[in-house]
Amino acid sequence: MTTPVKKPTSDDRKPAPRMPGWAKALTAVVLVLAVLFAGLRLSVLPGLKDLFGSETQDRSGPALLKSIQDMSRYDAASGNFQVVVDLEKDTKFLPDAIRGTRTLYVGAGTVDAYVDLGKLGEDDVQVDGDRTSATLRLPHAALGEPALDPDRSYAVSKQRGLLDRLGDLFSDNPNGEQAVQKLASRHIGEAAKDSELKTRAESNTTAMLQGLLRSLGFDEVRVAYKG
Repeated sequence: MTTPVKKPTSDDRKPAPRMPGWAKALTAVVLVLAVLFAGLRLSVLPGLKDLFGSETQDRSGPALLKSIQDMSRYDAASGNFQVVVDLEKDTKFLPDAIRGTRTLYVGAGTVDAYVDLGKLGEDDVQVDGDRTSATLRLPHAALGEPALDPDRSYAVSKQRGLLDRLGDLFSDNPNGEQAVQKLASRHIGEAAKDSELKTRAESNTTAMLQGLLRSLGFDEVRVAYKG
């Protein structure tokens, strides 16, 4: 006589062991490190990138004209500048390897010097009766805003702590260079103020006006700067 086999019920089954909290945290850290090392390996071995067949597509919309501004200034001189920016950000009580950034950036750009001819008043231009002599009083030359050249500006090196690297993975703008670009523009603007750019602009403006008026029949042209 055979004994019937009793099927295990739900009460007889043992619950599956659950993974403790520290194990879940350790697994998450391992996955993040694996992604970091995989990205580093792809950057070190550029041949692996070709396997994925990446391509770049420009899906930008058309540029829209927002406004038009009439200009009355004469751009008389332009200076080319270059500055090396060394920007470091540290965090208190944490070593740089954990939290901190340091960026070495070469910024190249131009600054224009101009004379605003639109500020001339009726008393600033005097012409004698026989139209052979003219006297002009112009405002002093001014400097425009520094304009960085993206083709000649670049980051030499970037050092980031572990937390900063992890933050870049979830950031909308990883490895942003806005801070160093602003700093480079500020240094270039300060260098332009200390240069002879405005003096050169006034000299070039004087030569331009003298040549123009003499071609119109004036024998004597005097140019002075006010203010």
